[in-house]
Amino acid sequence: MNPTRRGLLEGAARAFAENGVRRSTMQSVAAAAGVAKATLYNHFRTKDDVARALLAAELDRLTDLAAARPPGEALAALSDELGGHPVLRRLAEVEPDLLAGLLAVDAARWAALRDRLAAALRTDADGADLAARWLLGVVVQPGRSMDRHRHAARLAAALTAAPADA
Repeated sequence: MNPTRRGLLEGAARAFAENGVRRSTMQSVAAAAGVAKATLYNHFRTKDDVARALLAAELDRLTDLAAARPPGEALAALSDELGGHPVLRRLAEVEPDLLAGLLAVDAARWAALRDRLAAALRTDADGADLAARWLLGVVVQPGRSMDRHRHAARLAAALTAAPADA
């Protein structure tokens, strides 16, 4: 990703974390990125385009984070990222309906997310499905980091155990 686009998405993350997505404007995103609004419009046509690009960049970042670690560490790190993510926390606080909409994905998008997580965690589709559902729960109710880490270790142990017969 080029530095300008990265800076724009970092600005979007700051604006969304401060104001929520709906209350943020293209002007507030540009201001948070330290650029003119025209610069933002050179890269994104709408705020929805910005939000989609930010989500895609975050998914890439989180996938890379998980893939670089053993499953237990990956799940703990992902839970910390999701449990403390400033945009997600702000959405949970001021725009819970928008957050719920982001978390409710259709079957095709779910399968794509599950497959990315399966590759990152080096597990099968069922294991990734279980991990993804746990991580969605973390987004909704983060709890304490020490508890999440304990749960991540237990989940990782279950993922590495022999698969149950269907």
